[in-house]
Amino acid sequence: MKTNMKQWLADLKSAPIKKALPILSFPCVSKLNIPVSELISDSAKQAEGMKLVADATNSAASVSLMDLSVEAECFGATICVSDEEVPTVKGRLINDMDEAEALEIPAVGSCRSGLYVDAIKKASERIIDRPIFAGTIGPFSLAARLLDVSEIMVDCYDDPDMVHLVLKKATAFLIEYSKAYKAAGANGIMMAEPVAGLLSPSLEAEFSAPYVKQIVDAVQDDEFIICYHNCGDNTPLMVESILSTGAAAYHFGNAIDMKSMVEKFPDDVLVMGNVDPAKVLRMGTPEKVKEETLRIMNGCCSHNNFVISSGCDIPPMTPWENINAFFEAVDEYYAK
Repeated sequence: MKTNMKQWLADLKSAPIKKALPILSFPCVSKLNIPVSELISDSAKQAEGMKLVADATNSAASVSLMDLSVEAECFGATICVSDEEVPTVKGRLINDMDEAEALEIPAVGSCRSGLYVDAIKKASERIIDRPIFAGTIGPFSLAARLLDVSEIMVDCYDDPDMVHLVLKKATAFLIEYSKAYKAAGANGIMMAEPVAGLLSPSLEAEFSAPYVKQIVDAVQDDEFIICYHNCGDNTPLMVESILSTGAAAYHFGNAIDMKSMVEKFPDDVLVMGNVDPAKVLRMGTPEKVKEETLRIMNGCCSHNNFVISSGCDIPPMTPWENINAFFEAVDEYYAK
């Protein structure tokens, strides 16, 4: 469903009662009664799961699977799949400049990328009451999965040319992948760039923000927006650089104080976060979920540009009692 997303953002910011926008998709496995391994391999199940989540929650938007292994797998990385956890990338694909130069940019549709695009197409035909965000990885976080998360931190100093080359290829693929989601009916991208949050501000400004901006410039318009997600604990130090990407909205993890973070942003820029998805939503009690959700809302909702969310994607095995408690807390806050 085509939507003027710039107007949607403006309406969300101006609304006195704002719907929550958690990164909520993988817990659909319990409603579908299937393992994660089946969900990530079936576009029809993904679309059905997104629809079930949309029907069960009063969320501001529907968010597809935040599976950050898809893009790396397309480049040739090995992934580990389980029945209860989100897939992960195993090992290092690129070890030196020769391998970086030989790295081929995959076609969109290779491995599971086509399946995920098809899931958005199917979901957009069924979910017509709210925008749909597809999930992608950010360019530095993709490069980190190809070079190894620990090794890339050293490579940024010791072999920056190699890192930049991998980033250029990652960015080229992500632009085409985002365009495919746009053509399939997505209203935007939830782009996860968490590894950039581990960098120093100067390194983030060199190795992440310019490449994110390339993607934003290539695909963002009135009907399609980028929501930038970063759950690294260094993000409060890099707000100016993050804003330079031009993304339409920003989403932050629970490693930071959300109140101080939203205060750093201009009033006209939407900021979301940051209930702990693991310790609170996955492992906590409904009472703890409500307490933490209300604590964050009490600290942040005086800012009209703030929307309550999870700190990152909510784990697959999160109890629905806890997810429901999150939405109940939102209702309680606005009922005051």
